[in-house]
Amino acid sequence: MTSHAAFDYQPRTRLVYGVGTVDRVGELAAELGGKRILLVTDGGIAKAGHAQRVLENLSKHADTVTLFDKVHENPTTKDVNDCLAVARAANINLIVGLGGGSSMDTAKGTNFLLTNGGEMKDYWGVGKATKPMLPLIAIPTTAGTGSECQCAALIADEETHNKMACLDPKAAAKVAILDPALTVSMPQRVTAFTGIDAIAHAVETAVSKKRNPLSLMYSYAAFRLLVPSLPRVLSHPDDVEARGRMLLGAAYAGTAIENSMLGAAHSAANPLTAHFNIVHGQAVGMMLPQVVRFNSEDPEALQGYAELASSAEIAKLKDGATSALEGLIARLDSLLNIAKMPRTLGECGVSADDLPVMADEAVKQWTVNFNPRPMTAADFRELYERAFDRRSDGDLV
Repeated sequence: MTSHAAFDYQPRTRLVYGVGTVDRVGELAAELGGKRILLVTDGGIAKAGHAQRVLENLSKHADTVTLFDKVHENPTTKDVNDCLAVARAANINLIVGLGGGSSMDTAKGTNFLLTNGGEMKDYWGVGKATKPMLPLIAIPTTAGTGSECQCAALIADEETHNKMACLDPKAAAKVAILDPALTVSMPQRVTAFTGIDAIAHAVETAVSKKRNPLSLMYSYAAFRLLVPSLPRVLSHPDDVEARGRMLLGAAYAGTAIENSMLGAAHSAANPLTAHFNIVHGQAVGMMLPQVVRFNSEDPEALQGYAELASSAEIAKLKDGATSALEGLIARLDSLLNIAKMPRTLGECGVSADDLPVMADEAVKQWTVNFNPRPMTAADFRELYERAFDRRSDGDLV
């Protein structure tokens, strides 16, 4: 199936990569006609000095630059509305998103409402914006979501905490600036969790129902960059070359998502984040080995995992797909341990009584539609149960 799967590739985002490239943001904004610019970021990025650096550079080329630095992790509709009020007051004509996925999601969400009106729920789904959006420049300071290469804004409803995936080609960044030096200031914990998230993106896109030759190229390239580099950046945080490999890997994995899709690990993670405030990368990481094991009962998925493991020289295909699968799961387990992830849901404050409700919510998540094996609420409950106490029949030892 994968070798003949159709695709329609329309690269929407220019990638500018290299140490120091953040200092090109002003000239790049000017090329896009940016005169009144909104810089969207969070307090931590501002404290690290990155926001001021970008602000000063933009100010050399623009008439006005307005700062919104109140982005929260897992942004909600309130975050977007707060940012929107600032954007409207400044009459902006270009947006710069600086930070992790939350900053870029907030920037994109603001762009939806500023240009097309309404509320975020109006854009839940694919292609619901009818009017053009403002140019967006995305500058990631984490190597994780790959949001800089995607057209999706993931915004949680302030009341229900449901994550709404709002996808529209018009929301994609015009330019993504990938400067590895910006990621050096990331705390170890953030480096670990965002890195695991990026690895999960490479794994899930490699077996998604929508995978195709182009998406697989990006999945494999991302996986090859990320797997050896995550231990390196955790043990040597100042290694800018390894940071660069992580940043590129995250961007490639984001491009794979844009051309393929994710699966059940992300569906299972969202209720964990909504109910227990478990960091997204941690939630995905805890569920990923269980989902890989579950999906491997599908022969095509098994082959997909084996080929992914082979691409990163974790295993050899000639030793058989099952052997390669075990090699892949063992490596994922090792990476989760290196990242010092909690390995059970129980450690994160989840009780056994919570599992049925989470399973009911997980099966309604959008990404489950692209999982290689069909999933029921009962399947999710079993995955949660295995992750709850790491049962030996589904665990990796």
